[in-house]
Amino acid sequence: MMAPELAVDTRAASAPAWLDPVARRGLETWRLARMPNRKTESWKYTSVRVLERADYAGVAERAEDIDALAHVADIEGLEAHRLVFVNGRYEAALSAHALPDGVTLVPFSNADSEQVSVIQNHLGKIVDRDTHVFVAQNESLLAEGAFLRVKAGVEVEKPIQVVWLSSGQEKGFTVAQRLLVVLEPRSRVTLLEHFASDRHDQHVFTNGVSEFDVGAGAHLRHYRLHLEQEQAVHIGGMHVDLASDAELDSFHLGLGGRLKRVDIVVNHRGERAACRLNGVYLPRHDQHIDYHTCIEHRVPSCTTDENFRGIIGDRARAVFNGRIHIHPDARKTRAELSNKNLLTSDQAEVDTKPELEIYTDDVQCAHGATVAQLEEQAVYYLRSRGVSLQDTRTMLSFGFINELIDDIGDEPVAVFLREVLDDMFVSSDAMAGSRA
Repeated sequence: MMAPELAVDTRAASAPAWLDPVARRGLETWRLARMPNRKTESWKYTSVRVLERADYAGVAERAEDIDALAHVADIEGLEAHRLVFVNGRYEAALSAHALPDGVTLVPFSNADSEQVSVIQNHLGKIVDRDTHVFVAQNESLLAEGAFLRVKAGVEVEKPIQVVWLSSGQEKGFTVAQRLLVVLEPRSRVTLLEHFASDRHDQHVFTNGVSEFDVGAGAHLRHYRLHLEQEQAVHIGGMHVDLASDAELDSFHLGLGGRLKRVDIVVNHRGERAACRLNGVYLPRHDQHIDYHTCIEHRVPSCTTDENFRGIIGDRARAVFNGRIHIHPDARKTRAELSNKNLLTSDQAEVDTKPELEIYTDDVQCAHGATVAQLEEQAVYYLRSRGVSLQDTRTMLSFGFINELIDDIGDEPVAVFLREVLDDMFVSSDAMAGSRA
């Protein structure tokens, strides 16, 4: 299947002229690209037919009532520097970022000449276009983005929240989301990527690419929350380079959607770099969600701890593919990967594939995956003590993922996520079709 036609006009007058070469390069590549299919190994269990069946070639309009979106992505108690985009457009009225010295947080459209120079030097340098075909489409439509830079030695006390909101409109449209983060040596920041929607039906395809250049001795605490309305389609990725002694602590939460695919690629490029990667995915109804992670250990003495858990209900389908690649020079690597899944319905499905690819000695590596259903004995125990069936399912589901939520370092984020999960678990639709 050839790549679907694009609404090239959607990348129109608002696009900065300095992005034109990037867009031309992307368009040339995308027009020659072939869409992944079931014979494409990394897309074996995820179909992109929805992009062929639906029309996402419309123009993304500015939301009619911006004020009504002001609190869609609020997290109570989180004091953050905030950058907000709605339907791919920067909204200054919803943003707030009185930044400390040494920190830059701007939309591409507002970047000055010095900032443009830094963006041009880094944009597209981390992501592998040969492996990730949808990057070409992202670049072909690129008209806006977010740029965060933290200078050497600067520690940012407040978190930074970059919000991508979609607002329903009648005709389908595509949003090319782009985030570029440059952390200079010994800098430190907490960053939250937040994808959300208003309550209207969504006819949006978000193609998202986030790139992180984490310098020597820098520390990035990162959250990526996919909380879009379930009709939204999202194909995106997070691509990271870690220099020597750099640290990445990243947490991912994905509610399901019509199609949701997230690729996470971390490159250990400097010795003693450390990566901790946790995630939770929760598709239900007829939703589909796919997480593909790839950790590249290219140099010695680096560590990776990866832990993803999924709860799959109703007729939903989840895909998890976790790959840890130990290159020939990566001696003294320590890497562990765990994926656990809980099916709450006879019709739910998960395809999980943890991989270790090791080309050197003197390493400590482990990986594993499990798929299970709610334990009948645990259900019986709680029911026999007067706990309702719905509360039983909620308690056991929370228990399955609570370890990862408790491990979140920012309490307002943890509280917010517990509320999101609680609302989902207690709704009657969330547990429809459960065996228990």
